[in-house]
Amino acid sequence: MNPNRPTSGKRKLPSPPGRGAGGEGSLQLARARDLRTNSTEAEKRLWYYLRARRFMGLKFRRQQPIGSYIVDFLCLDLKLIIELDGGRHSEQGAYDRRRDTWLQNQGFRVLRFWNNQVLSETPAVLEAIRHEALALSPDPTDSRHPWRSPASRAPSASKSAILPICPGGRGELSYQVEE
Repeated sequence: MNPNRPTSGKRKLPSPPGRGAGGEGSLQLARARDLRTNSTEAEKRLWYYLRARRFMGLKFRRQQPIGSYIVDFLCLDLKLIIELDGGRHSEQGAYDRRRDTWLQNQGFRVLRFWNNQVLSETPAVLEAIRHEALALSPDPTDSRHPWRSPASRAPSASKSAILPICPGGRGELSYQVEE
């Protein structure tokens, strides 16, 4: 201690885990940053639709640490997690089940898609996410949010997928029909 410096009687505590230098979460944050930098093609494609509130006006984060895990995409408002699985995930089924159980016990809903689904069936994947987001919505009739409006739940007259997309990232919901 510096004898010339007055003391307040309080000891400075170390940074909590996951924050600041020396926290045990600093490695996890570095890993999440690395995963964001080295995204798969499927992650890049889905992130294009989810980023900047483009999808139903919802805020998504990517490669987000939760507990001791890093999830691919997270909408914290709805406690919705989206996981994309590549070929190696077929070999780690027990780990994925344990991880999903822990996340569900924390109150999260986990949706899983294969990378090839995202790349070849993007409209169907987005529709599944939209359906889940509407189901998790606290009040689906609340029209203050464009993604909760009755128009966003209107059934399609054709068999083509209706994707809620907000091109500018914010503002009114518009629909893009992909066949």
